Amino acid sequence: MPRDDWVVGGDRRNAAADRIHRAATDLVIAEGLDAFDIDRLAARLHCSRATVYRYAGGKSQIRDAVLMRLASGVVDTVRQAVDGLSGRERVIRAIAVALEQIRADPIRRLMFTGGNVPNIGDLHSSPVLGHLAAELTGLTDDDPHAAQWIVRVVMSLAYWPIADPRVEQELLRRFVAPAFSD
Repeated sequence: MPRDDWVVGGDRRNAAADRIHRAATDLVIAEGLDAFDIDRLAARLHCSRATVYRYAGGKSQIRDAVLMRLASGVVDTVRQAVDGLSGRERVIRAIAVALEQIRADPIRRLMFTGGNVPNIGDLHSSPVLGHLAAELTGLTDDDPHAAQWIVRVVMSLAYWPIADPRVEQELLRRFVAPAFSD
């Protein structure tokens, strides 16, 4: 008699992890990153907490996978926009394009509206976001604090946008650019 498997066919480990990450992404979009909870995720998937941990890891690993899913389009666009740039110009362009992408996508924008703003203190500790910030702005791995600061700048401006894009650009040039060498 066939079993009603939680995950059927193919590579069970990858299929289970993908299913968990999709459900976690849906939860984060609906309820915000701070409200994300393993018990709610397991209930949504009709599985145990142990199954979630077995296939997708703990809360921080799942959070990072969700962030990568939500950031993938932003990352690709920023990579194209900064290709060939370096120094201050690369940093400013990377931040500006990331903000444009976050603001243009309804799902990403949702993360920063309606009380769903993620806890920035928690996000800056994500090695995924720090690594992406370093890569996209051209920072080296020997300055993780600069990458964390970039994450904070982007998060702050995404949550509290400046109404006039020219003023935002001027603020980035005056206050962010000087922190980086050409």
